[in-house]
Amino acid sequence: MNRCLYAFVLIGILVCTIGCSKDKNPEAIINSYLSSWEEMDYEAMYELLSERSKEMIDKQEFIERYKNIYSGINATNLHMKSLFTMTENQDNQTIPFDYQVTMQTVAGQIEYKHTATIVMEDNDSGEDWYIDWEPSLIFPSLEEGDRVSVQKLKASRGEIRDRRGSGLAINANANIVGIVPSKLGEDSESGISELAKLLSISVDEINSKLNATWVKPDLFVPITILPMDENDIQPYLEIPGVAIQENVVRTYPFGEATAHLTGYVREINAEQLSKLKEKGYSTGDILGQIGLESMFEEELRGENGWHISIKKADGSFKETLAKKEPEHGKDIHVTIDAMLQVEVYKQFAKDAGTAVALDPLTGSVLSLVSSPSFDPNAFVRGLTEKQWKEWSDDPDSPFLNRFTNRYAPGSVFKTITGAIGLKTGVTKTDEVRRIDGRYWTKDESWGDYYITRVIERPSVDLKDAFVYSDNIFFAQEALDMGTEVFLQEATKYGFNEEIPFPFSIIPSTLSNDGIHNEIQLADTSYGQGEVMMSPIHLAAIYTTISNNGDMLYPTLLLENERRVWKQNLIKPEIVALLHNYLLQVVENPAGSAHGTYISGMSIAGKTGTAEIKASKNDDNGTENGWFIGLDSKNSKLLLAMMIEDVKDRGGSSYALPKVKDIFQFYLH
Repeated sequence: MNRCLYAFVLIGILVCTIGCSKDKNPEAIINSYLSSWEEMDYEAMYELLSERSKEMIDKQEFIERYKNIYSGINATNLHMKSLFTMTENQDNQTIPFDYQVTMQTVAGQIEYKHTATIVMEDNDSGEDWYIDWEPSLIFPSLEEGDRVSVQKLKASRGEIRDRRGSGLAINANANIVGIVPSKLGEDSESGISELAKLLSISVDEINSKLNATWVKPDLFVPITILPMDENDIQPYLEIPGVAIQENVVRTYPFGEATAHLTGYVREINAEQLSKLKEKGYSTGDILGQIGLESMFEEELRGENGWHISIKKADGSFKETLAKKEPEHGKDIHVTIDAMLQVEVYKQFAKDAGTAVALDPLTGSVLSLVSSPSFDPNAFVRGLTEKQWKEWSDDPDSPFLNRFTNRYAPGSVFKTITGAIGLKTGVTKTDEVRRIDGRYWTKDESWGDYYITRVIERPSVDLKDAFVYSDNIFFAQEALDMGTEVFLQEATKYGFNEEIPFPFSIIPSTLSNDGIHNEIQLADTSYGQGEVMMSPIHLAAIYTTISNNGDMLYPTLLLENERRVWKQNLIKPEIVALLHNYLLQVVENPAGSAHGTYISGMSIAGKTGTAEIKASKNDDNGTENGWFIGLDSKNSKLLLAMMIEDVKDRGGSSYALPKVKDIFQFYLH
């Protein structure tokens, strides 16, 4: 190499050694930082910070700060865009650059532009460009000492109201009894014991709430919500450390009378949250558990809003970053008449059973009652261990929803058998059957099996069979029809069909797997055998009497119109005959439902006593008493009522005074 060439290379090396760093493109560092930010790679971001920045915030604190803020606001879809352009000031040691940030959060999109600074530094890795970080790079107005606040804006739960606007499930103010631990005083055990006595709960229940991990000495710790009818709060306030706060809570004004209908809400548990988190639920949200609260959860709950803001070190408000207003839940208006619902429930007087009331002209459900019941307010306001045990151990099962259950209908089924007989021509209105005695068996092929009737009459026509509820008459009619005809016609009344209804109702069935012999056919004709029907379905069948043979769907939502389920199910002339027979069941002094007779009214109905026992000769079985009837004069009320365990209490007659009171209440 000659001397001139050697000198040229040496000069080049010296120039590069002195000035190569200045030639580095700051844009590459900016893009690298923004790319790492977009990917939430906070560790990589930190490595690109200037020494001055690293002295201000250490690596772990930097990473945790970004993680906590972004997880708190549920930041997703981060997108960073560099707005940097090369300028004449490129040779400066400090260069400002603009960038744009967009992200999605729980409160919607946050978008902003900001200016940051990139500086030239000489460190162990050599001279290069680095990001001069400060809190405003997270959000432009964020300063040291400020914090990002995320506040849930709770959506009001929609209310459930009856046909007249009365609240069945509402949001109402309530007094919450709680404790401020630091104010309990030296004799804290005495105060807690006194409060437990006033609230009828155990000391352990109070202590478990005071020992929660979030509890601090000066925080109000809620213990329970006072019952609706308890307004005297002074005795609680006299206990040191006890305080009262007012809050809005879910309330069920009609309590036990509507419990199975409305259901109740409770705070979402861990298992439910794991399944519903994707739908926006979070810890502390309430969730409908059963009944209408559960079925219309999506409409009722609404959608919470969120407010993301910056607050100063003293907690005062500084700036809103994003805000999403809550969308309040939708009110649900049902066809229920709350006053009728309460009256029907009252008539049970703790008897186990169920009742369904319809508007016979529209199919609108006026009441759905299950008895015994429970107070749904207890699940919101604080359920004691004692009360839970009492309900759980009750042999009458107060949590069982009986109006969605299925039962043997007994003699209220005879209206179907009569209608089929008249339609097929097997039954004649003027035909008289000779039946001797209370017991009947077809022939020796039945062995020791026999059918029983309540009243002995040697000559019985169809009207008599209804009035005296004659099992033998209807059994003989069904045998004359034959199994194939009977099943073909009976199935048309909605058996094996699902009813489109908010409550899930198992389809009614005529048998488990077919009718296999004459004995089963005979028993089926008067609602025994293997027949299982829901009270809602039974009530729907009786709408044919008020609608000239059309069978209506039962409807529960107020906006739903009258809907025909089975058009022309029964011919009008047959409807007229059945109507007259059902009137006679009530108006004839010998009629099985004469106990519901009300002077000046026209009640048409049918009783039924369904035997619940393992075999014909089982003396340990019980009986359910039925009545289904309607106001045929004004067509305002159709009522199906069933009371369990009426054996030795008068059979179906046990229900008649209750039914009578309900009709008098509603029609007057």
